[in-house]
Amino acid sequence: MNYHLPAILFLLPLFAAIAMPVVCLKHREWSRPISLAVLSAMVVVSVLNLNGVIQYGEVRYAFSGWAPPLGIEWVADGLASVVLVALSVLGLLALVFAGPTAPRDLGGRVVHFYVLILLLIAALTGIAFAGDLFNLFVFLEVAAIASYGLVGVAGGKALFAAFRYLLLGTLGASLYLLGVSYFYAASGTLNMADMAEQLPHLLTSKAVVGGLLFMFIGLGIKMALVPFHVWLPDAYTHAPESISPILAALVTKVALLGWIRIIYWVLGAQVIIYDIPVLLLVGVLGTLAAVIGAVLALMARNIKTMFAYGGISHIGIILIGVTQGNKTGFAGGVFYLLNDAVMQGALFFLAGALVFQYGVRTVQDLAQIGKQVPWLTGALIVIALGMVGLPPTGGFFGKWYIILGALEAHNYVAVAAVLLSTLLTLAYFVKLFEAIFRQRPPRSDVLQSELPLSCKLSLGVTTASIVLLGLFSDPIVQWILNQALPPTL
Repeated sequence: MNYHLPAILFLLPLFAAIAMPVVCLKHREWSRPISLAVLSAMVVVSVLNLNGVIQYGEVRYAFSGWAPPLGIEWVADGLASVVLVALSVLGLLALVFAGPTAPRDLGGRVVHFYVLILLLIAALTGIAFAGDLFNLFVFLEVAAIASYGLVGVAGGKALFAAFRYLLLGTLGASLYLLGVSYFYAASGTLNMADMAEQLPHLLTSKAVVGGLLFMFIGLGIKMALVPFHVWLPDAYTHAPESISPILAALVTKVALLGWIRIIYWVLGAQVIIYDIPVLLLVGVLGTLAAVIGAVLALMARNIKTMFAYGGISHIGIILIGVTQGNKTGFAGGVFYLLNDAVMQGALFFLAGALVFQYGVRTVQDLAQIGKQVPWLTGALIVIALGMVGLPPTGGFFGKWYIILGALEAHNYVAVAAVLLSTLLTLAYFVKLFEAIFRQRPPRSDVLQSELPLSCKLSLGVTTASIVLLGLFSDPIVQWILNQALPPTL
């Protein structure tokens, strides 16, 4: 049974998405409970899958009995399995949060919303498990198409943001596919494990170097890496409040996971450290992203835009960790990726609650409700502690291991970038708290407006998880070091 769990994880949301338009044709209200049931089942199966990987090792799942490299292979190793647990839990919380917000955001298109969400979750599952470069492309595109629809479903400015997202996303996909074709021309295979055995003998090939460059730019667009990030702020800002959390928490993180797979599992640590300076290039861009994203967040006035730029900065911090070329930095980067997924989900749950319940969109608007909503203020304090990187949150320990990895690599520029981005992150959260505690005439409707239980639940679970990840950081990082590292690092 454990052998089939990766396929079950993928098929649960896929079959639900295919069946939902028919099942809910006359009963649109069924779409939400069906989606919640499917995501709840995914949480259970993902935990069972992770437990199986911990006990018995990675699972290499061959579809339809065709053995790799000819057949399609999925790899459920420690890294993919722990990411799938985070993906399933955050996807479920996003659907819980969407309960009261989706009908107002989407009108009569609620069924379409749940179909696209389930397709997105299925595609992200495929990205995490993909064992060959072409299937990674297929799932990237399914996830992208679902994301375009989710961003633009509300119309207006969201439609324009979705169109720009579509143009840049299509460019990224085309460049990635071009890179894959170059790799295939050089190696004659698409399977990652098979290609990893051949590439050390093909490093002088211009096709390999060119293909790597194209794939890097393509995935750089998908993960909103500076300077390829311009689609993300508007997409997250103008997307409906029911949609922004799942996009912010999952989409860019899983694209980043795909890039980590390619550079460490296909090229190998020895190649990217000594032969092709991939880590140096990506590390420089990660350093720039960490600082530039935080600066742009500090300049933003719209709360969702601020949080979007903060997410771009934290993508840079993750890349700083995984590009140090040592186990400490890699483990810190992966641990921070898990933390950032939770923190981004919490931030956009909070921003969505502010917009949905109180009409608060800008920092100035935040001053109007002030200290009258202690539930949101308390959550923002915990999230700020995690984003800035203060104990006992997981954000602190993630940055700690990343800095240790950078010191181990004698990369003091990376250390400075992490510290500078931390100070800038503190600065833009100070802006928010200054607005909250500023003396302004209170709005009379705030005290009479109670936040829905589903919003409190989603925000409460993610906020608590920020602290729990910090309290259990040591066993989690040790587990990453033991079971989620690249084989050649």
